[in-house]
Amino acid sequence: MSACAYVRFTRLRPRVTSMSLDLQFFDAVGALDASQWDALVADASPFLEHGFLVTLEETGCVGEGTGWYPQILGAFRDGELVGALPLYLKTDSRGEFVFDWSWADAAHRAGMQYYPKAVVAVPFTPIEGRRILVDESQEDAGAIRRALVEAAIDFAQRAQLSSLHFNFVLPEEVELFEDLGLPIREGLQYHWYNGPDLGVGDDYGDFDDYLARFRSKKRSNIRRERRKLAEAGVTTKVLVGDEVTPAHLDRMFDYYRDTIEKFYWGKQYLNRAFFEQLGQALGDRVHMVVAEHDGREFAGAFNLWKGDGLYGRYWGCLDEIKYAHFEVCLYRAVEWCIDHGVQKFEPGAQGEHKYDRGFMPTPTYSAHWVRHPGLARAIADFIAQEKWEVERQIEAMREDSPYKDG
Repeated sequence: MSACAYVRFTRLRPRVTSMSLDLQFFDAVGALDASQWDALVADASPFLEHGFLVTLEETGCVGEGTGWYPQILGAFRDGELVGALPLYLKTDSRGEFVFDWSWADAAHRAGMQYYPKAVVAVPFTPIEGRRILVDESQEDAGAIRRALVEAAIDFAQRAQLSSLHFNFVLPEEVELFEDLGLPIREGLQYHWYNGPDLGVGDDYGDFDDYLARFRSKKRSNIRRERRKLAEAGVTTKVLVGDEVTPAHLDRMFDYYRDTIEKFYWGKQYLNRAFFEQLGQALGDRVHMVVAEHDGREFAGAFNLWKGDGLYGRYWGCLDEIKYAHFEVCLYRAVEWCIDHGVQKFEPGAQGEHKYDRGFMPTPTYSAHWVRHPGLARAIADFIAQEKWEVERQIEAMREDSPYKDG
């Protein structure tokens, strides 16, 4: 996006609403008061917290030259922030994980320009979370929520953006988007739940209690993988909060970069400064699993922990040792969740290997506004067909669960 185009967008102001709200756009989360922002986030995903989003800004992971341009929408009442949307202008579809490349291709073939567009999301983070941040103590919290979404759609319309996407929204946010006529796209991830029946039953007592829920073949396979890794002399440990040192975070960037370089489709969105600064900004949230062999750390997984949830993001290894990935990214983290009463572990996008290891297929949701009527109809049809396929897949996988019946 050219500098002139960006200035043109930032000069647009939200239309005045009939409510006693002052709606404003900001070109950085850092322009907003941290305590007021985090009060809106409350117990929601740690990726929405001021510290995480500002770290992306201050280390240059978003902003000029990245394809992500913050256009944060804030709602104020009597000078206090009572609502917000983490809105970004996009000049491509990288780092979103709700894949719309085929939509962009269809628009291009029809002679339409797909970029720039806008997304309400956390950059580079395929983790569900509240996308409409509102002070729930406000008597008209529901109306504020709706006003924010309507203001974002109005902005996209007046700025002549091709589309506006709300990615990885919470299930309870879906109804509002449907009321506003936005089609809801479903995706599929694999999540771990503490207890049978997707966490509805009692928590697992320990890792052996968890394994007892598996069918015999699956249980034996997990035990064999952990045993083989131990026989190879690999040990693991979990580090949380101030146990994670700057040296650990420095090595984590090396792991992250190594993983990217191993895959042809990998793209580096983050830099070394991001990991270093995040350790300072969200120190108590940072959770790592590291592996050692012959007295040397060679692999690690970077997670964030908040309340009842653990969220896996990055992994890498400098030595290829069989089964290390499963232990560091999955088993050791699950074991820790059980020991600490954490109810849900979301290890990120993709990875059907997680299913055989007890991570259950779980739908994700996104909502999409498209300006061109013809393209909007085509995308709505695509979403309807895709939703049917995703729901069939989830139903089939849950029926053929790696867990025992009952």
